[in-house]
Amino acid sequence: MYALVEILGKQYKAEAGKEIQVDLVKDTEIGTVLTYNSVLALVDGESARFGTPYVEGASVVGTLKSNFKDDKVRVYKFHRRKGYRKTQGHRQQYSILSIDSINA
Repeated sequence: MYALVEILGKQYKAEAGKEIQVDLVKDTEIGTVLTYNSVLALVDGESARFGTPYVEGASVVGTLKSNFKDDKVRVYKFHRRKGYRKTQGHRQQYSILSIDSINA
């Protein structure tokens, strides 16, 4: 059984007992249990339930395991023959959620 759940504006596939990488969940301590009611679809073998937009009474319960930063991405801009050169860097922050259960 798995669920398609909306977390912080993005859609993720959540399976019980597995971990998913989501965008940073701010102002939350490690080990906090989080409940998301914005379940878009529930799939169990051959049967599937789809919400309009969310499935009534369905929720996904997960535990915040850790927060981390991804590798740095370098952005280099230039205009040829103009002397314009600019370098920027970016490190995206993520959280790891361990999915405890999917309630239908």
